[in-house]
Amino acid sequence: MRVARLLLSFVLSVLFQIPSSAQQPAPPDAQATALLQRAFAALSGGQTLNDVTLSGTSRRIAGSDDETGTAIFKALASGSGRTDLSLSSGQRSEVCDLSTTPAGAWSGIDRISHPIAFHNLLSEPSWFFPAFSIARRLSTSGYVATYVGHETHGGQAVEHVSVSQTSPFPDPLGGASFQHLTKVEFFLDSTTFLPITISFNVHPDNNALLDIPVEVQFSDYRPTSGAQVPFHVQRYLNNGLVLDFQAQSVTLNTGLSSTTFNVGAGL
Repeated sequence: MRVARLLLSFVLSVLFQIPSSAQQPAPPDAQATALLQRAFAALSGGQTLNDVTLSGTSRRIAGSDDETGTAIFKALASGSGRTDLSLSSGQRSEVCDLSTTPAGAWSGIDRISHPIAFHNLLSEPSWFFPAFSIARRLSTSGYVATYVGHETHGGQAVEHVSVSQTSPFPDPLGGASFQHLTKVEFFLDSTTFLPITISFNVHPDNNALLDIPVEVQFSDYRPTSGAQVPFHVQRYLNNGLVLDFQAQSVTLNTGLSSTTFNVGAGL
């Protein structure tokens, strides 16, 4: 069993760290890349962004449960994200770390840690902070961006860019395409190029082939230490609102430790 776990860890590490020369990505889409670069420039304001902490109020909806409380969202530019909700029913946490071998876990009000299925780690760990979502795709080899077109999304004129990651192995997850599992759609305001929405799919733990759509909407952008940060973030699952977050404070580049995102340390 220990040998099997070590082998799995090695394979997952190879999937994310294999040199770009060993991959066969599609030809780059210059227009898509240029749009992502303009979006990141608008978000970062030319600043170097390493980490972020957003604190504010939250509303969580899950079936008949509809509760409010506070939330703290944290992320690293290297590919780690953490959410901690303090609600009337108790605390809920989730952490994803793609900086080395992908790992993630979540816990509910019982504070028992549960691993996140590998195929649900492949979309975006810092989904609440679009600057990191875009920067990682611009700076990491293996990502392929495609310009889908000029559209209207949520009543706004947007530029739609689709990004996915190539894999050196065909169908590494039991028939589910690695490229499909890593696909994220970016909808950029046609005037400001700030992201108004990103969307991707999650899947049941035991079925990577079944897509469940997630849409994250950004609004109330405010200048923060030279960057533009969305203070209002709403997450929809299968077209239903599941999380509504309003930031009250945002801090950048405070030197967040990677141990904050250490899955093995528990939640």
